[in-house]
Amino acid sequence: MSDSRIVGLSDGKIGLMVLLLSVNPSIRPSAQTVADLTLRLSAMTAVSGYEQAVTDSLVALLPGSTKDRAGNVVLTLGRGAPKRLAVCPLDEPGYVVGNITDDGYLTLRRVGRSPNAPPPPAPPPPPWALFDQQLEGHRVTLFGRKGPVPGVVAVRSTHLQRGRPAAAEQPFTVDDAYVDVGAATRDEARALGLDVLTPVALTKRPLHYGTGLLAAPFAGRRAACAALAAAALGKPKTGGTVVVAFTVQSLQASDAGLNSVMRLLGPFAEVTVAGVPAKFPDTAVETVALADVETLMRRLVSWIGGGQ
Repeated sequence: MSDSRIVGLSDGKIGLMVLLLSVNPSIRPSAQTVADLTLRLSAMTAVSGYEQAVTDSLVALLPGSTKDRAGNVVLTLGRGAPKRLAVCPLDEPGYVVGNITDDGYLTLRRVGRSPNAPPPPAPPPPPWALFDQQLEGHRVTLFGRKGPVPGVVAVRSTHLQRGRPAAAEQPFTVDDAYVDVGAATRDEARALGLDVLTPVALTKRPLHYGTGLLAAPFAGRRAACAALAAAALGKPKTGGTVVVAFTVQSLQASDAGLNSVMRLLGPFAEVTVAGVPAKFPDTAVETVALADVETLMRRLVSWIGGGQ
């Protein structure tokens, strides 16, 4: 049976796509192109406050785009009035290294609130507890100074647990997570480029299954941004000025990325936030339909042109 896991496109394929769209701006992204972008972005990680890898990729993908001081990727289409904003938040909840133990294990601290949580000061929703439980026994990636480092979250020994009353067992939380990167000492872990505040996330392994379905952590966010990027790449006719922004730190209390765009480039007559319906939100198998991504891309092209 073939393995249908998708971990992103080759640099050659994405480079060819960018070249074609740059040489001939009249080319409209096809459904396959939108699917390719969705797969590629779903394989990338952007822990809130640590989005640089994804923003660098988008700047390379979108001719004329720049990064502002906050780290947002911004592209301006058209000119004149009205000035409108199409925005997609890039970041995702994740973790950072909280400490490195003497024997080389790394503990974690959570970063960012759930995308489905109510805004502060409301407390975070219960799904966080279930999301943290997905760490136990699973692969994670640590984004250190020397590049990505693979790790696995240790599980409690069944031998040591044997004979203990089940009622005494508490559910796994992020405080129980100890990441094994193959280091035997703190110095060995640091030699890998890891330290306190190194960002950490579940290893991304997007799964393309069924009839045009894609499952990955935070697939809804990635799919929405892929649709907006595809719409912008098509160089659609604009009604006035349209600012396309991929914002960072949306899951922080300050929502620094969007506030920076509003302050520096606004005011805007209208704002639309790209979004795709997703099943099983806040899980490692959050699922989107690629047909919905294509529909969103077409709606965004129409909106950029002045439609609804």
